[in-house]
Amino acid sequence: MSTACCQRPWAAIVAATVLILPLGSVYAFSVFLRPIEQELHIPRSALSMVFGMATIGFVIGSVAVPYAFRRVSAELLTFICALATSLGIAMAALAQDFPTLLAGYGIVFGTGAGAGYIVLQQGANLLVRSRKGLLNGYFIALYPAGAVIAAPVFNWCNETFGYRTTLAGLSATLLTTGLIAVALTFFAGTRLTLVGSAGPHPDPSKLGATFLRLCTVFFLAAAAGLTVLSQAKEIVVAYGGDAATAVATTTAIAAAIACARLSGGFLVDRFPIPFVATGAHSLALCGAVILSLWPRPETAAIALGMIGVGYGFVSGTTAGGVALYWPPFEYGRIAARTNIAWCCAALSLPVLAGFLFDLTGTYTTTILIAGCGNLLGIVVALGLPRARRETP
Repeated sequence: MSTACCQRPWAAIVAATVLILPLGSVYAFSVFLRPIEQELHIPRSALSMVFGMATIGFVIGSVAVPYAFRRVSAELLTFICALATSLGIAMAALAQDFPTLLAGYGIVFGTGAGAGYIVLQQGANLLVRSRKGLLNGYFIALYPAGAVIAAPVFNWCNETFGYRTTLAGLSATLLTTGLIAVALTFFAGTRLTLVGSAGPHPDPSKLGATFLRLCTVFFLAAAAGLTVLSQAKEIVVAYGGDAATAVATTTAIAAAIACARLSGGFLVDRFPIPFVATGAHSLALCGAVILSLWPRPETAAIALGMIGVGYGFVSGTTAGGVALYWPPFEYGRIAARTNIAWCCAALSLPVLAGFLFDLTGTYTTTILIAGCGNLLGIVVALGLPRARRETP
């Protein structure tokens, strides 16, 4: 029986779904801001650093794990990553001070999440032969989709049992879904390299101007989008909205971003990448302009949604673009390096927004900076190549 007959692409996709979905709860971090702030007496700017450190850990894990592809099986790597994410959240649940919270949620959880994400994406990209934009748009959409589920559940659990119980439940969920993903990865016959370890391996592609432009477009959209995702609840409150509206807005934005990421991947299978990326940044820019001109609770939810959706389209475009600009066996390596841009974005405007809020009590300047970034993103996106590599 040939190797291909033993491979089940659908199982690899399901494996990625069951593990990445709960990892997407990281985008619901804004729900934890106030209860942690009140119990541990940690300022908003410091809590913004926890989210930022989680993105650093994510990038470290995603960039490092491709070096293990030829040495460790897909199922073993998946298990190690799932165990790390569960342990990191457990540390955060037990944390009595800022360093422990930072180490657990930011470093251990973030690193395991990044590595697991790339492992499962790499395996699926080598098994699935067509519609690569849609495939990778779907994977990247799982993160905000997880936040759609997590935000209302976490908010209810925080109010009923406390945030520590919420985090403990998330830790148990990650361990359970991780074990399911391991079994599905084995069943799928997932491989992480193009050929066997004894055969020749193609030389890695050089990262040139296309890669730099794609990362810049991603960075500028993510800086604005991650600010919205990480602090949406508090931004709506700052513009005069009540708590219930703020939570509903957070959930709706996460859902919209999930759909936009999927749509972005779908669109790059059919339209030139620069057109999709330019349209996405234009949408986000309109949102920033609306909120700057009409700073009211009614417009805040709509404008933040536009900024978030613009970021979602660019995320799906970036994930699909990696699959279309470079060959499948390089997906994990290239995609991991685009996450560096995502990390830099998370450490820029979202962190600055926390400092600006502590200083002024508003998010007005933050929204203006986001709009300027989207304007620059339009200019850079227009320079991306139109030609797309044909998927065999």
